[in-house]
Amino acid sequence: MPLHMIKLCVGCDTVEELLDWRRENAVSGQPWILRTRQTPKRAGELTEGGSLYRVYKGVILSRQRILSVGTVGSGQQARCEVELDEDVILTVPQPRRAFQGWRYLEAKDAPADLDRYDAGGLPQDLARQLREAGAW
Repeated sequence: MPLHMIKLCVGCDTVEELLDWRRENAVSGQPWILRTRQTPKRAGELTEGGSLYRVYKGVILSRQRILSVGTVGSGQQARCEVELDEDVILTVPQPRRAFQGWRYLEAKDAPADLDRYDAGGLPQDLARQLREAGAW
């Protein structure tokens, strides 16, 4: 089973905002890189089918496949760079408390992809509210 990473999506309240940010800030030919302070000790497991799950305003809503994990710099200047697939996959909304940095996410605890369910064309926010109310 793959190992995943979970991280808060700071600065974006929705998946659409993240995609808009990417369109505005992407440099042609450059990969999508997530930079963080700590390099995961289990980086090899993350690149064997793992994904980065993003938390927006307390709810996991999307994931991206992790392509590579590396460290740049050395000593106090060392930083981790996680290369992500350009495809952002919507997930079944799953509440998550706030935390700092990133955390590992076991495959058994990861939300399923949204396309596995019939969302009936509902807006994602409405579908999330219905699930939270226990109506769907």
